[in-house]
Amino acid sequence: MNYLYVGLGAGLGGALRYWLSAVVYKIVPSYFPFGTLAVNILGSFILGVLIFGLDDKELLSPTLKLLLAIGFCGGFTTFSTFSLETVNLLRDSEFLFAGLNIILNVVVTITSIYLAYIIVK
Repeated sequence: MNYLYVGLGAGLGGALRYWLSAVVYKIVPSYFPFGTLAVNILGSFILGVLIFGLDDKELLSPTLKLLLAIGFCGGFTTFSTFSLETVNLLRDSEFLFAGLNIILNVVVTITSIYLAYIIVK
């Protein structure tokens, strides 16, 4: 049953990731992977709220943790896509954008999770 919860959450997270990335790319130019960056920031923040705000206070049942934290956030965040896009930028000799992509995705997502921690504490 646990696999079903994780799979359901991952499916929902993946679908929302696809939708949100498409929305972002309609708003901003696609020369930089802003859609992936937005998803990683939001996903990190949501995971921070779930773990630090609910799980640490024992307000998140084990089933909801599987569904939301592991399934949904795992399916929603896109570090595998981030890695591929970074390699593609490097292959295209877009070294500045590749470096910017790495710094923003790593630093801003860690900051986002920390911000969630601060807000819920």
